[in-house]
Amino acid sequence: MKEKYYITTAIAYTSRKPHIGNTYEVVLTDAIARYKRQRGYDVFFLTGTDEHGQKIGEAAKEAGITPQQYVDGVAGEIKDIWNLMNASYDHFIRTTDDYHVDAVQKIFNKLYEQGDIYKGEYEGWYCVPCESFFTQTQLVDGCCPDCGREVKKTKEEAYFFKMSKYQDRLMQYIEENPDFIQPESRKKEMINNFLKPGLQDLCVSRTTFDWGVPVTFDDGHVIYVWIDALSNYITALGYAPDKQPELYQKYWPADVHIIGKDILRFHTIYWPIMLMALGEPLPKQIFGHPWLLAGADKISKSRGNAIYADDLVKLFGVDAVRYYLLCEMPYAQDGTISYENIISRYNADLANVLGNLVNRTVAMQQKYFGGVIQPKTDGEFDDELRAAALQAASLCAEKMDAFKTADALAEIMNLARRSNKYIDETMPWSLAKDESQKERLGGVLYNLIESIRFLGVLLSPFMPETAASIFKQIGATETSWDSLAAFGKTVAGTSVGTAEPLFARLDEKKMLAEIEASMGQPAAKSEPKKEAKAEKTEVEKKAEISIDDFAKLDFKVGKVLASERVEGADKLLVSQIQIGDEVRQIVSGIAKHYAPEEFVGKKVIVLTNLKPVKLRGVLSEGMILAASDKNGLRVLTVDGDMPDGASVS
Repeated sequence: MKEKYYITTAIAYTSRKPHIGNTYEVVLTDAIARYKRQRGYDVFFLTGTDEHGQKIGEAAKEAGITPQQYVDGVAGEIKDIWNLMNASYDHFIRTTDDYHVDAVQKIFNKLYEQGDIYKGEYEGWYCVPCESFFTQTQLVDGCCPDCGREVKKTKEEAYFFKMSKYQDRLMQYIEENPDFIQPESRKKEMINNFLKPGLQDLCVSRTTFDWGVPVTFDDGHVIYVWIDALSNYITALGYAPDKQPELYQKYWPADVHIIGKDILRFHTIYWPIMLMALGEPLPKQIFGHPWLLAGADKISKSRGNAIYADDLVKLFGVDAVRYYLLCEMPYAQDGTISYENIISRYNADLANVLGNLVNRTVAMQQKYFGGVIQPKTDGEFDDELRAAALQAASLCAEKMDAFKTADALAEIMNLARRSNKYIDETMPWSLAKDESQKERLGGVLYNLIESIRFLGVLLSPFMPETAASIFKQIGATETSWDSLAAFGKTVAGTSVGTAEPLFARLDEKKMLAEIEASMGQPAAKSEPKKEAKAEKTEVEKKAEISIDDFAKLDFKVGKVLASERVEGADKLLVSQIQIGDEVRQIVSGIAKHYAPEEFVGKKVIVLTNLKPVKLRGVLSEGMILAASDKNGLRVLTVDGDMPDGASVS
């Protein structure tokens, strides 16, 4: 029997169409769900929409329609976008679904009947956009501490949940289950900001509006939207206090809730306490992912910086958008998005590295052997390529098990770069000129096709359409994760398909101009920095620093894997540099002193904790050390066999 795996997104709030930051969560969750299915798990992937609350009621009134009509429209938009992004969910729940409403009412009744909910009067501050209550001391400059917007003074009859009753039990659970809240920084935030100061009883009903789940035993009260919304994780499985069907018994507790860091409090405090009060198991893990920002700002329609998934798909395709979201978002820190960055990543990784590898390999197989795959052979550089493929599979699994999708994709792209390097090392075009090297040529191409097969399997959770195209082009028959246990599953004698470009290189200037024309305003992009002058007329004496200042600098050895000129900048090279288990993209003003092919393979010294910047629109994630004088510039390199990733001190 397969091991079960229950994974959920937070349900999307139906106040308006979701922007790309909202969409990131469902793409992230989908990649994890697809990966788990690859590994043989029986996966249940839940997503859906949160459709009650004061904010929605007000939006519907402003639109001149009923709240139900309003949420029907927005929920349809959300589902369309989730489908567009190839989200492979198993169930899409709406909190207006009859079965959910019925179960929420029964949950509220049970908590009331057992004394965990009591009637009182609420007086305090309420943030309508966040659907959250706050005391005066919790406000920041008189505004909501979560979103920074205006709060409303509220006084009304209400029911309260005895949160304080379960505080010690929750603290004990968190201490005994160190992986319950991830990343670690999120756990510390919840403990220090909410649990240690002490929990107050939570207001769990409203009477000043009526768009919500009604309290069955007290007319005029509707259940607090977060009690309603959080319950979806169990009601979607058919749970109610009076029934626990087979689906619930099979999949609950959830293996992980994937949520945005801004709603961590509700999921790590309110939700576990609700479950404790109901006598139900707690989810195994809650992962609070960071935000996707537009520059330094949170994405929102009100800020005028909203970017939408469907617009991006029209420009770049589904898989390119999925790739950008999953490779650009760090594990714990916020990521950024702009049209300029997407184009740069698209060209550097998808067109130049992956697309070029697949296209030229299939084309050579067709040209030299009529498409028929030859038997594998053993020769120089073969063992290194095989080891790289097996290592990529191992490291990718390790990163995905920890939800580090950006790191997993970095390992996959490392294999693609190593495969391109293998082409340069073995030079198939040169082998083809010598009839005596025909067998070796066939073996080289076999190894390349097998490496590409590895790439297709590894990319399947992230870029399912691209993986399918890769399999078709190389004629792959073994596409399961288990087939990565050994290098050599490609079957000699079978034929490859037609070489078709996976990703055509984009003209950045032309595309940005077209985007700006369609938007009627400049496309969001980074400001280019002025290039530093290469020469100095005199030696500058810098201010002295302490050993503590020096200790803040993190220097490591890096190996240059690939390098190319930055279009439109005659001084700049953009290089992909291996530093331990990651690959950094670094832009350096060395193009007048090093040709790209001359720079590849060098062991250089990299300042790794320099804040990322954009140079001529290209992301640079560190600095390469170099020395210069009036006679020129030379990069500082490392002698001997010092491994990449080694610290320099």
